[in-house]
Amino acid sequence: MYDVVVRGGTIVDGSGAAARTGDVAIADGRIAAVGRVPERGTREIDADGCIVTPGFVDIHTHFDGQATWDPLLTPSCWHGVTTVVMGNCGVGFAPVTEPNREWLIGLMEGVEDIPGASLSEGIAWAWESFPEYLDAVAGLTRVMDVGAQVPHGAVRAYVMGERGAANEPATPADIAAMATIVRDAMRAGALGFSTSRTTTHLAITGEPVPGTFAAEDELFALGGVLGELGTGVFQLVPAGAGGEPMEDQFREVSWMRRLSAQTGRPITFGLFQNDHEPHLWREIVDEARRANSEGARLYPQIAGRPFSVIVGLESTHPFKRRPTYQKLAHLPLAERAHRMRDPEIRRRILAEDPASVNPRAHLFPEDYEKFFPFGRQPDYEPSREQSVAAIAGRAGRPCQEVMYDLLVAGDGTQTFLRPLLGYSEFHLDPIYEMLQEPHCLVGLSDAGAHCRLICDASTPTSQLTHWARDRTRGERLGLEFVVHKQTRQTASLYGLHDRGLLQPGYKADLNVIDFDNLALRNPEFVHDLPAGGGRLIQKADGYRVTLVSGEVTFVDGEHTGARPGRLVRGMRGGPGDRP
Repeated sequence: MYDVVVRGGTIVDGSGAAARTGDVAIADGRIAAVGRVPERGTREIDADGCIVTPGFVDIHTHFDGQATWDPLLTPSCWHGVTTVVMGNCGVGFAPVTEPNREWLIGLMEGVEDIPGASLSEGIAWAWESFPEYLDAVAGLTRVMDVGAQVPHGAVRAYVMGERGAANEPATPADIAAMATIVRDAMRAGALGFSTSRTTTHLAITGEPVPGTFAAEDELFALGGVLGELGTGVFQLVPAGAGGEPMEDQFREVSWMRRLSAQTGRPITFGLFQNDHEPHLWREIVDEARRANSEGARLYPQIAGRPFSVIVGLESTHPFKRRPTYQKLAHLPLAERAHRMRDPEIRRRILAEDPASVNPRAHLFPEDYEKFFPFGRQPDYEPSREQSVAAIAGRAGRPCQEVMYDLLVAGDGTQTFLRPLLGYSEFHLDPIYEMLQEPHCLVGLSDAGAHCRLICDASTPTSQLTHWARDRTRGERLGLEFVVHKQTRQTASLYGLHDRGLLQPGYKADLNVIDFDNLALRNPEFVHDLPAGGGRLIQKADGYRVTLVSGEVTFVDGEHTGARPGRLVRGMRGGPGDRP
């Protein structure tokens, strides 16, 4: 008798092979058999009419703080994710000295928009070194597995103090000390090393992330540790990835290909379509392909949908900095929306200029052609005709007035999609092309981060619904392909060879999904972080059952109480760790 048998589902096994009907038997946390299983299980799960997939592996999250207080790791747990990799973009919480704890919190708050008060209250500091941080994470149970990368910003600040935080050049002694920390972290189980080079990543003080301007000798020494040990991924957000001129990113590929060829280690870097140069991404993809044909291992990391801000009264909106609105901002949402509908208040807000300057206003231009009201279900590929500008044009009214009236209608919960990157042409054909590139990996969900602006932790669900079922404005992708892109391929990049496939011997992380009825709900704003911190969340319907290591963690979106998730440690690298 098996522990669990999942019966009669359509098995989409993560390899990209054609789906087939069958059973999946589980014993001792591993998949024991796939196909026709006559033996019974202690627990039987009826998957008739559902697809059965491996658990999704999200390689770009920022749960570094949340992993120390939240055993569920919401919202990822609601979207079939069973493994996450954190410590991306050069930010994290180890190594750290006690005086620097609040500084690291400010760095994370500035770069990743996680409320500092929530981090201060939620993190129970029990470490200084990175190995000690891993031990602290390993000491907690949770619903999914987590792995961590060692962040450049924390390492630089630990070794160089204020010089490191101020992005001063590292001396040979500094570099040697940083390399020792990275080496110890990798030996303790870090899955990689991360850094950020985009000038849009700023600490709460407005200063760029430590390492933004690091010279090649520093980058090659720290990346060289991965080559020396034969393990780990070098992850970065390159210059040009955050909305700056993409020529900067094109130039970054030069040193990346040399570093990867020299170390033999994979490098994954964020890649978006940029409105300033909407076609340059193709040249970057082509350059990465050429580099790989010559021995490098470069993997552009792409988003499966536009990188977008969720606009609403509880997140951000065009009237947020206007004086009259700021006098109402403290009111409960429904009351605030009601007061804003008062004709005199409406007139004053619309007539006012902002009371203060948004230091990142250039990243959020009020281009009403790119503001799209969400309907009953979110649409991540809206047409021009659905935009606020188009609605205003049809009504013969100013865009600003239409935006205002939509925003404050009803109870004030109306939200809007505002694509920032990846939607230059008002369709997703470029992302469709990127997804089909064998060396482009799906990531960049930023789960756990950008709490008040972005909610892309739901990307695994929209990958399935949009690309494999619902897309009407272009070609779709096969379900088997979409599942492969966020299971086996992402797991393989990080050397997690025990998961991402529904085959005997593999870790029993899997989803039973009512694919026909799988649906994203609209984003909503909640105050459920420590210290009452607010964030956007997004749930889904259609996930019948999720299992981690053979234990049922979720049934119809509700947690069962099981916490089989563990820390995933690295040092599993080698020539086979290719996605």
